[in-house]
Amino acid sequence: MAHDGDVIEFVRCRLYTFIDTAYLGGRSPALLASQLCEGGADVIQIRAKQGSIDDVRRLTEAVKSVTDRAGVTLVINDYPEVARELRADAVHLGQEDFFGRGLRLASEVTGSSEGIPACVKLGLSTHAPQQAEQAIVAQPDYIAIGPIFATLTKPGRRPVTLDYVRWAAEHVRLPWFAIGGITLANLDDILAAGAQRVCVVSAILNAPDVARACQEFRKRLGSAR
Repeated sequence: MAHDGDVIEFVRCRLYTFIDTAYLGGRSPALLASQLCEGGADVIQIRAKQGSIDDVRRLTEAVKSVTDRAGVTLVINDYPEVARELRADAVHLGQEDFFGRGLRLASEVTGSSEGIPACVKLGLSTHAPQQAEQAIVAQPDYIAIGPIFATLTKPGRRPVTLDYVRWAAEHVRLPWFAIGGITLANLDDILAAGAQRVCVVSAILNAPDVARACQEFRKRLGSAR
C-alpha cells in the first residue's frame, strides 16, 4: 500500500497508473479506479489534458472515495488548487508548469513551511539529467523519468531511452518513476536498466481486463531489485 497512516511514501510505490480522459472510452471513472485498485495500483493520477479545471474537479470527486477506501495514492495532474481543495494526496507538474511559472521550491506549491506539513505532495516531470538535477533541488516528493520510449501520450517528444534510466539509477536518490511507452514487452529491459517504479498509461487502460493488466505489471515489478 502507498499509505502508512497519513504519510504517503512514494518510495514504497511500484505501480503508478492513470485515469486519463484520452483513454476513458466512455467508461465510468469510478469503475476504472476500482479496477486499478483491485489490480494493485499504488498510485492513480487524474489527467485530462484536453479538459478544463472543472472537468478535473468532477473526475477527482468521482474517484476519490474509491482511492480513499483502497488506500491508494491519488495524484492530480496540472492543478494544485484542485488537489488542495479536494484533499487529494499529491499534484504532478511538468517542467513548464513548475519552472516555467518561476517556481523554484516544492513548498511554493505544497504549502509546507518550517513546522507546517505539506497540504499535498509534489511530483515533477523530467526529460534529461539536467532537468532531474534541477528538479531535485526543488525538493519534490518524486520525479518522473521519461518518456523512455515513444508514446502517444507525449506526441512529438523524443524518447530519452534507457540511457536516462541508467543515469537515474546511479544518480537519483529520491523516488523516481520511469514513464513513456512502457509495456509488459519492454518492462524487463527497464528493470534491468535500474528502474524499480514505473508509470503505465495505455498498456493498462487499453487492456481488455484492466485489473488483470495491473496484476501482471505488479508481478513483474516484484522482480525489481
